[in-house]
Amino acid sequence: MGSNSVIRLSEEVAQAKLDQDPIVCLESTVFSQLGLPSPANAEALDRCINILRSHGVVPAVTAVINGELRLGLEDLEYDLIFSASKKVSVRDLPIAVGQGLPVGVTTVSASLAIAEAAGEKVFCTGGIGGVHRDSSITGDISADLFALAQFNVLCVCAGAKVFLDLSMTLEFLETLGVPVVGWQTNTLPAFYLRDSGLLIPRINSEKEVFTALEAINRLGLSHGMLLNVPIPPDDELNPEKIWSLIEECVKECGDKGISGQEVTPFILARLAEGTFGESIPANLALLENNAEVAGRIARFISSQR
Repeated sequence: MGSNSVIRLSEEVAQAKLDQDPIVCLESTVFSQLGLPSPANAEALDRCINILRSHGVVPAVTAVINGELRLGLEDLEYDLIFSASKKVSVRDLPIAVGQGLPVGVTTVSASLAIAEAAGEKVFCTGGIGGVHRDSSITGDISADLFALAQFNVLCVCAGAKVFLDLSMTLEFLETLGVPVVGWQTNTLPAFYLRDSGLLIPRINSEKEVFTALEAINRLGLSHGMLLNVPIPPDDELNPEKIWSLIEECVKECGDKGISGQEVTPFILARLAEGTFGESIPANLALLENNAEVAGRIARFISSQR
């Protein structure tokens, strides 16, 4: 166990905390069959871990295993994540502990909660959840947004998932007081796409990120910050094709009554089919790119201690 007895740290993460080495937290849903099909999910994890280690940063995957909230996994435990089928959001964490859930993969909101409880400040994912397009009818707004407002952790991502109502997601984050910034860009990325057309403040360096986070702390604010990193240019999918596919997928969800936590895996699978598999390499590329930026930032923060 770590300093917070609710969280169990892996041996590597525990040692990194003692040595004050930089750590980047990762969610586990994206590395499960709920996020990416096999073997792409294992490849995604390997690429994220390797890029973080190349920057001298310790990767710390969050998960629930045998009713324990985990930050960092041992090598033999990754197979449990790849095959997991139970997604755990922040609301589910107490129940998962209370019922001794064998294996649960953590969403963004759950991962942010675990990171803060363990005293970690940098988290990396692919794309966050947000306001769904039919939210005025269903009330479907991701817990990720509330977690960003509640937990003082930097979240590095490629924007909100492309099938969401991105404009309303930005508005909702503004209402919650969460700073939303672009990594060397003035527009919000849209996961597979570099530019959603929505303007956000630009941030240009690790030092600027660090200074902004320090300002949040000095002001006594409880929220984190959302840093949006565009997918690399060579890996971006065709915008016209993606927007057309999204419209089809959203309509199909409505027709089939698909809602809640079932929406994301359904649409990601449909996009993989509709792009003839091109969305999967794009997903891997943006995950690795986000991890690289998160690693550089974590390394810089560590150097300022």
